[in-house]
Amino acid sequence: MKSRVTWVENRMFVGESGSGHSVVMDGAPEAGGRNAGIRPMEMLLIGLCGCTAFDVVLILERGRETVTSCVVEAEAERAETDPKVFTRVHLVYKVSGRNLKLDKVERAVALSAEKYCSASIMFGKTAVLTHEIQLREE
Repeated sequence: MKSRVTWVENRMFVGESGSGHSVVMDGAPEAGGRNAGIRPMEMLLIGLCGCTAFDVVLILERGRETVTSCVVEAEAERAETDPKVFTRVHLVYKVSGRNLKLDKVERAVALSAEKYCSASIMFGKTAVLTHEIQLREE
């Protein structure tokens, strides 16, 4: 896996993935940025949500569950001093489907958190991760 980040100006950078996708990152105006892109630490949090959502959907589908929607939201706290690592992350899994069973969704979330989601495992080195599940019938 490869990536590259190129400085554009002020606090703006363009990140490029090895798979050919790009994203603009920028700082807040008080940090010298123009607020023209996502913050790097926000990208980490989005990556966590994406990694675990990917796992949960895959696990449920492999279990022949009918999933129609999966949204993972995160709210995080960071340390007050440098390095300002994440110290707490609360994930909310909003999973919709037909005849989904809560125990199966709970199992998928647990497997993601404890075994499959590399991002969750890395975040767990500095942060307390908690979660809740909101199940909706479609």
